[in-house]
Amino acid sequence: MTAKAPLAALFDPACVAVVGASSDPGKWGYWLAKGALSGRGRRSVHLVNRRGGSLDGVPFRPGLTGLADVPEQVVVAVPAPSVRAVVAEGLAVGARCFTVISAGGARSEERALAELVTGGGARLLGPNCMGLVDASTQLRLSWGEFPVGAVGLVSQSGNLALEIGRLLARAGQGFSRFVSLGNQRDIDVADALEALVAHEPTRVIAAYVEDFRDGRRLARVLAAAHDAGKPVLLLTVGRSTASASAAASHTGALVSPYATVAAVCRDAGALLLDSAGELVDTAVCLMSGAARRSGTHAYRVAVVGDSGGQGALAADACAVRGLDVPPLSAATAQEVSAVLPPGAGRLNPVDLAGAGEADLGTYARVARALLHGGDADAVVLTGYFGDYASADPAQAGRECEVAGELADAADASGRALLVHTMARDTPALAVLRGRGVPVYERIEQAATALAGVARLRAPWAAPEAPQDPPPAAPPVPDGSYETVRALLSSYGLRFPAARFVTSADEAVAAARGIGFPVVLKAMGPAHKTEAGGVALGLADADGLRGAFRRMRTATGAGRYAVEAMVAPAHAHELIVGVRRDPAFGPVAMVGVGGVTAELLADTALAPAPLTATRARALLAELRHAPLLTGWRGAPAVSLRAVADAVCAVARAAAEHPELAELEVNPLLAHPGGAIALDAHGVLAERPFPGGN
Repeated sequence: MTAKAPLAALFDPACVAVVGASSDPGKWGYWLAKGALSGRGRRSVHLVNRRGGSLDGVPFRPGLTGLADVPEQVVVAVPAPSVRAVVAEGLAVGARCFTVISAGGARSEERALAELVTGGGARLLGPNCMGLVDASTQLRLSWGEFPVGAVGLVSQSGNLALEIGRLLARAGQGFSRFVSLGNQRDIDVADALEALVAHEPTRVIAAYVEDFRDGRRLARVLAAAHDAGKPVLLLTVGRSTASASAAASHTGALVSPYATVAAVCRDAGALLLDSAGELVDTAVCLMSGAARRSGTHAYRVAVVGDSGGQGALAADACAVRGLDVPPLSAATAQEVSAVLPPGAGRLNPVDLAGAGEADLGTYARVARALLHGGDADAVVLTGYFGDYASADPAQAGRECEVAGELADAADASGRALLVHTMARDTPALAVLRGRGVPVYERIEQAATALAGVARLRAPWAAPEAPQDPPPAAPPVPDGSYETVRALLSSYGLRFPAARFVTSADEAVAAARGIGFPVVLKAMGPAHKTEAGGVALGLADADGLRGAFRRMRTATGAGRYAVEAMVAPAHAHELIVGVRRDPAFGPVAMVGVGGVTAELLADTALAPAPLTATRARALLAELRHAPLLTGWRGAPAVSLRAVADAVCAVARAAAEHPELAELEVNPLLAHPGGAIALDAHGVLAERPFPGGN
């Protein structure tokens, strides 16, 4: 590479060659060539097709050898069997980057192609990608329509990118840059997002990712984007809770790939969304005044409606998404009252009660009072505005003037104004969109967008990139309770006193040494209670012998644990687990435990290892957190002890990559501390590399 940025040859090459160029509009080579030629004012462009021909007066060359200047980037759109030869020729003439539209063949062939490119000191986008577009450098190397705007998109789906583009265009926005990742054999999502962080025209970053590759590096890039003031909106797939290891432990069912991505996004300050529509709605909102507001309070919204019904529904839509719709202060209510007729609503939501229809300027005056009143971070205007000129063309000019006044009020206040209207594509709405005021067709769109902004701007959303896993410790031979108990004890986790036995006589002797009452556990079953492998509160030798006999018949186990019976007052059962994700490495989970762990599914996740501060934050995220801090006068559990226990399990798992899963269930949290009552590990089928 030259002294340029690592991907300069990708986004702003001095010379581009399109191999597989065509004059047939039905072929990809035509659109790639047309797009490349559109940037001839900035760079030289060569079109290559060994059969000859021309496009727009530019002749097709037979190959890359002998061109007038060296193509920094070569776009490859030839049949898959010919890709390698094109790349080899490009490397020979000095190409620095290859965008491979063509499919790359089998995985082994794709890996070999990437090794050829990177071994030659170049970079590879794809294969099997849709290309890229950069509005700021007049680079267009893709098929489809890409409206220009301030959203940078990285996507593994070409069609989804086109959908996002159309939705952005309807909202008066578009792309600053688009990168189709394809199969990510070299340039991956982290590379592309990192380049967008440094890309000045990009204000909001969007991504659709299926394969996260190096998840820890990606998390660091997401945190860097947050620090740079560029919000990242992410889409992914994989909400299914089914997994191959779900039968082996509760952790396997509770730590899904999707939940892992959600946890990483939360910690890194990114926003995981559900659909292309949500992404666009939120992006447009972020580029308005909403992006500039944050504070120590909940995100506050004032609602103005043309009717009581619309205002009330809008307020409900905001409230159910976690937004605050507070009463107006006396001063703001008085200012609103001054511009409304008798009978209009002066609370929040504000009911115009026909005042807007009587005088369009009322919309701007009320919005201005709310935007400057200090009671709200955003104002939502819901109803009919924008459609008056449709019924009365004489109102067109005035409605556009008021639209400008609304935008002025939002700009002057530094707060967000969102408009929900039953109108579509009217001149007044064009004015609003042109001034950066988001316009939505449905109230739930506006409320969801604001809720997304609130999640990104909340004071607790400061990013915390995951720590790198520590060096691997000597491996454990298995995931049995006896082995895992010894492992976790070495990390400081407390367990009840215990002895391991093989016969009823040994069990009775162990119990006498420990002291009755005791617990008897069969070694082997992952879910001991369901298998009949746990007997609690055995008070004497006869009871222990009977339990041993029944347990051996039920489980067939050859080895058993005899443990002291522990039942501290005001205790609550938690589950602590770590699952090793192929992309993100070890991921820690804490939640409500015991036999109902999967039923309640009240969990919080974060990449492991953890700091004590992060562990405490995870506990606070649980829906049942009030039980831990003292519910209805009960004493609080020792959150410090619980956090230390969570950190111990997380570090043990991080330092033992031979364990695909590690679980403590239950961890008994009580006012005096935390004690583990059972533990289990699952060995990985293949060792994970290093500590990841």
